[in-house]
Amino acid sequence: MLDVRLDPETEAYLLDIAEREKTTPEVLLKSLIHQHWQRLHPPKTIVERRGGHPEHLLQDASPNLSERDHRKRAIAEYLMKRHPEQSPP
Repeated sequence: MLDVRLDPETEAYLLDIAEREKTTPEVLLKSLIHQHWQRLHPPKTIVERRGGHPEHLLQDASPNLSERDHRKRAIAEYLMKRHPEQSPP
C-alpha cells in the first residue's frame, strides 16, 4: 500500500478526472500507472517471442534470391532433394 499526498491543485485535477470518467481516484491512478508501465515495456515482437532470428538461415543462399523466380527455383530444388519420392515424373 502506498500513501501519496497531493497538493490541492493536483488533487482537484484527480477528482475532476475521476468524476468525468465515472470512477474512483484509486482506480484511475492504478489505470494511469498501468498505462505508463506498458509504454515503458512494449510487447515483444513475434521474432522475439519465437527466440530471435535463425542464425544460419541464409548462410549458403544465393545472392540473387531477392528475385521471385530465383526463390521459387531454389525452393523447388530444395523440396525435390528433401522429398525425391514426390517429385513430378
